[in-house]
Amino acid sequence: MSTVDWTARHPQPAEPGAEGLRERKKRLLRQRLSDTATEMFLERGFDTVRVSEIAEACGVSEKTVFNYFPTKESLILDRGETTLANLRAALADSDHSPVEAALRVLSDELRAMTSWIAAHDDPHQAAATIRRFGVLARSTPSLRAYHQDMTDRLVTVAAETLAQRTHRSPDDPEPQIAATALLGLWSIQFQSLGKHLDGTRTPTQIHEAVTADVGRAARLLTTGLASLEGATQPH
Repeated sequence: MSTVDWTARHPQPAEPGAEGLRERKKRLLRQRLSDTATEMFLERGFDTVRVSEIAEACGVSEKTVFNYFPTKESLILDRGETTLANLRAALADSDHSPVEAALRVLSDELRAMTSWIAAHDDPHQAAATIRRFGVLARSTPSLRAYHQDMTDRLVTVAAETLAQRTHRSPDDPEPQIAATALLGLWSIQFQSLGKHLDGTRTPTQIHEAVTADVGRAARLLTTGLASLEGATQPH
């Protein structure tokens, strides 16, 4: 059984020689498990595929699958942890505004996806695969719930990081609303991808169109969030 090779969803080592053989084998197995699960879910639906079937297709035990992925949902929505780490690091960089930091993370994720599309012999078919992935994620209740839980975690991390930057408590209303607004940009990018992955645009055109949509949304946030670090705290 062939796998999806969903490169855009998987973190790669920073340098080719930075990981040892054991780490490389673990990374490749993790990717194979997720790619195989993604293909099976897209073909048959999320709820009808058992984790034991994914394990059998990859030649490993069901326990091994859960050693790499704590839940069935994380087999296909496995990008959240990487986004969380990248967002925390970007927001902690005080040389960039919170909006600029979020846009950097979003741009990297979008570039990875459009590069994955461009690398295929049939980019339109690759774009169709991503559209099917989006439909599956939206139409499956357990995947929607998992995605919402991850979004809540991202908001929490963003609020904590913004609170540290502005010497506030993470529970204060300013970092809370700022974090919630910033995470809304991910929804805009997701929705824009659904609109522009229509089978007529090239990967470059998709990247430009989605970037423009996210940029329009970001401009509405910039003015309000620019006052976050300069505002005084109530006594």
